[in-house]
Amino acid sequence: MPEPIEIKINDAELQKSLKKLAIKAENLRPLMKNISGIMMDSVEENFEKEGRPDKWTSLAKSTIKQRSKKGYWPGRILQMRGELASSITSKYDNNCAVVGTNKVYAAIHQLGGNAGRNKKAKIPARPYLSLTTRDEKQIINEIENYLI
Repeated sequence: MPEPIEIKINDAELQKSLKKLAIKAENLRPLMKNISGIMMDSVEENFEKEGRPDKWTSLAKSTIKQRSKKGYWPGRILQMRGELASSITSKYDNNCAVVGTNKVYAAIHQLGGNAGRNKKAKIPARPYLSLTTRDEKQIINEIENYLI
């Protein structure tokens, strides 16, 4: 019977790196704080540019007419008084980063749908809580830099 072949690998450096990674991964709170900051910046830019990468659907003529009467036009889409944009908050902990709003009407603007009396007004989706590919790459870079 032939002698078995035995291969030994010195994995001391690998073990050292894995331990270092495990220690870093125990406290992700600083990373999540940075990620929530990136997301907040993205949302602010979405409001500023009125949609990214695609522009939001323009306001209906009837909405522009109503805003003009009230002195809110010319103005920005989704920023008649700025309440939605200023309501965006972020929170984070060791496991997650979250950006959102508590405004009741926020979802209709994000997702679109029917609103108003008898749900007759059709509101197009104008996603303000969204990330671009560039934002996603920035988050990935943040994760890599934190863990390495």
